[in-house]
Amino acid sequence: MTMYKEREILIWLNSIGVTNKSIDKLNMHFSDLREILEVKNIELIRKTGINEEYIDKILKNRKKDSLQRVFYRLHENKISTITIFDDNYPESLLNIFDKPYVLYKKGEMLQTDNLAIGIVGARKSTAYGKWACEKFAAELAHMGVTIVSGLALGIDTIAHKTAVEKGGRTLAILGNGLDHIYPKRNAGLYNEIVNHGAILSEFPLGTPPLAYNFPQRNRIISGLSLGVIVIEAKEKSGSLITAYHALEQGKDIFALPGNINSIYSQGTNKLIKDGARPLLDIEDLIEEIRELQIKVSERKKERVDNSNLSDIEIKVIKTMEEGPIHCDLISYKTGIDIATVISVLTILELKGIIKELNNQRFTLS
Repeated sequence: MTMYKEREILIWLNSIGVTNKSIDKLNMHFSDLREILEVKNIELIRKTGINEEYIDKILKNRKKDSLQRVFYRLHENKISTITIFDDNYPESLLNIFDKPYVLYKKGEMLQTDNLAIGIVGARKSTAYGKWACEKFAAELAHMGVTIVSGLALGIDTIAHKTAVEKGGRTLAILGNGLDHIYPKRNAGLYNEIVNHGAILSEFPLGTPPLAYNFPQRNRIISGLSLGVIVIEAKEKSGSLITAYHALEQGKDIFALPGNINSIYSQGTNKLIKDGARPLLDIEDLIEEIRELQIKVSERKKERVDNSNLSDIEIKVIKTMEEGPIHCDLISYKTGIDIATVISVLTILELKGIIKELNNQRFTLS
């Protein structure tokens, strides 16, 4: 058997342009992808049913120096890889449709990046969109949430920049090889993201930023995210493609409501009309995404000083550790009559420990 590992053969197949579907067919006919390098009977490859174009690519590039060149270029560009054969392959991508078999990476992905929200939007953002993007990206970064976006101009750029400036983490998913910085004016931001997260792409080195690559990469943005925020978008926008990928993946979609006479709000307003949650406040995200509720509760528990609280106040506070809760449910869980619960809630609110959201629902401040 060849000196190469199976994951390396997968990377090589990806680098010469063999698609995931064709790799699936090869996998069905060969017990180990490494056999492709050694099989002498070409008909065995043809029987897999893959396109003749891919067969030609495999035969022309399966020489030792061709494989070595692939890994030399990755090393030269300081690019690492994650494949579906690896233990550190993102769990959030495992069950999405047409998951990427290879991800090229600059920077580092951490376990904490599992708590991630996608932010996408118009390339030509308005002052309103810019303000909203900065607001939500900053609040998420302060919560320890990783921001996922596509490094495009406009909203994507603002989302990444805000995460970096606030000391947070961010992942940029590209529609081209990592040896191309696109758009070029984001070269500085590209390097900052490498130090505050990671740049990722399923496209091998040398792949230019072709228009049809970007809708394809959008499924990875949504796949890595617990939910997707669409800040501003025209009626026909790539951001809506990300939203529809998120919908297919069972993710929550949040859209910033906008002026009905603004072309940059036509897409977001349509998303809301079709069932996306209007994004008015960071609480809209927290209420829908349980992982955010847990994160917020953990942080709030760390901040609450119980030393000056009565036993009954502590008892009421503990019911809010899992997230916002209605006063009737507090009464039920604690066994305290509703009149006393309301009185305690009023005192805790005056102390600044809790706050009322709406419809008599309360949360830790």
